Amino acid sequence: MSDPSLYTYPSPLEGYQNLPALPDERNDDGKSFKNPQTGVKSKAYSEFTSPIDNGVRGGFDVHIYFLQSDEGQTKFAKELWERIRREFPELRIYQPWDKPIGPHYTGMFEVNLFTPEQFGAFVPWLVINRGPLSALVHPNTGDDIRDHSQLATWMGEPLPVNLALLRRFLKSKA
Repeated sequence: MSDPSLYTYPSPLEGYQNLPALPDERNDDGKSFKNPQTGVKSKAYSEFTSPIDNGVRGGFDVHIYFLQSDEGQTKFAKELWERIRREFPELRIYQPWDKPIGPHYTGMFEVNLFTPEQFGAFVPWLVINRGPLSALVHPNTGDDIRDHSQLATWMGEPLPVNLALLRRFLKSKA
């Protein structure tokens, strides 16, 4: 994966400096803290945090992998693909690839998520319904290498991603 030391990180408190201290009061469970309510929800409920794409490309890609040499996994993946198309018709869903494509070493299909609402509905659904398959969930920030590596989240067993091929592809587009 990508070396985190190659990147800079803004403070998580950017925009929240110099505010009053948070209370130490606990909720009834005795473990969690009571947070001061503002009456205003975070914008992250309705739009993806910058620099995640809120436009045509979509904020997140979900790559769902299967071993094309395993008939059982291939069958399950194609059934899952059909179910996703039926249950989530508003999402952009690509064809299953029975061979490696792009930086992906094995068969897969891709689903694009455009809103936090779609992300919040689809990702928990996939956690429960992905069966034996692994899934890579990554944002679209415009930094494809970092998106597919350091910013990626895995469901199931992480699989290798061919970042060298992705780098060559991106260099050829420049």
